[in-house]
Amino acid sequence: MKTSRFMKFIGGRDLLFGLVILILIGIMIYIYDKIAFIFNPVIIIFSTIVPPVILAFIAYYLLNPIVHFLERYRIKRVWGIIIIILGISGLLTGIILLSAPAIESQVKDLVNNFPNYVKQMGDGITSWVQHSFLAPYYEQGYQWLSTNLSDLSSKIGDYLGGAVEGLRNVASTLTNVVVAIFTFPFILFFLLKDGDKFKRYCLKLLPPKYRDDANQILHNMDVQVGSYIQGQIIVASCIGVLLYIGYLIIGLEYAITLAIIAAVTSVVPYLGPMIAISPAIIIAIVNSPLMLLKLAIVWAVVQFLEGHFISPNIMGRTMKIHPLTIIIVLLSAGNLFGIVGVILGIPGYAILKVIVVYIFGKFKSRYNRYYGEEYGAYDKN
Repeated sequence: MKTSRFMKFIGGRDLLFGLVILILIGIMIYIYDKIAFIFNPVIIIFSTIVPPVILAFIAYYLLNPIVHFLERYRIKRVWGIIIIILGISGLLTGIILLSAPAIESQVKDLVNNFPNYVKQMGDGITSWVQHSFLAPYYEQGYQWLSTNLSDLSSKIGDYLGGAVEGLRNVASTLTNVVVAIFTFPFILFFLLKDGDKFKRYCLKLLPPKYRDDANQILHNMDVQVGSYIQGQIIVASCIGVLLYIGYLIIGLEYAITLAIIAAVTSVVPYLGPMIAISPAIIIAIVNSPLMLLKLAIVWAVVQFLEGHFISPNIMGRTMKIHPLTIIIVLLSAGNLFGIVGVILGIPGYAILKVIVVYIFGKFKSRYNRYYGEEYGAYDKN
């Protein structure tokens, strides 16, 4: 039986080969679904190890260029790593000791007063709605809420019934956070010290035929993810500093706390700034309409500087992703993995994109091999 060109293209001999492969894949999925409970210990171990490893890789991409810089001045890699870790630890300790009292005071005041700010803003909006053309709709909305939330107390009781389980989850999360914080410096040290050796060792485990492909994929991942993490954290830090200066100039309360919130949330592109500005808007509205106007000016200036000067220069080497793609990735990752998915969604997408692009390049080459002469070559660019 003559083998068709399509079967050669997919790597088989005849149609029976393709059907057998599909059947085996289906059987494998069915068996995995039936014995999934066997992998629960693996999942627990994986979930315990992953957080400190992720933190270590983020720090690795930030610090590895500095280690290479010190090596150029004939400082041994081990000593360079120790100097950097001790220097950063000392710097962070000093910053925390100097700024902790002010931050602690602002955080306490903000936590205590924020419900009042929200209530005052809600009362203001309610008063405005009641005296506007929306007044009839307000009454309808209020009646709907009264009807549908009349059993709110029973719902709260049902929710509190699972409080013990909630406390267990919180305790488990806190334990994982503490473990991650205390273990990731050790992982970081060995990543910086033996990262290249570990990469070469993993490549040697692969058959020689696939080592070049795997090395190219790892290199592309390193460039894409590394440049993204470095750029995003630097941009977020710049946004936090600029907002802190702006908040101080306009006299907004809780300036340093709001700036820190903005810096942390700005790590998440597009959605982060919208989350960051929300508490600042509430505080500004309660303060005065003039303060809200000043806040709008500060945010407009910071966003202009970030969009036209900071990001183009810092993020120039990183991957280009369409804003719609970023939003879809963040929403999907958030629904699948929660806050961790939102934070790591874009780096994960970068890794997946590198793999898919490389495989698609191989697909184009294979297509040109079997169909290029007759139907025209597949454009590789």
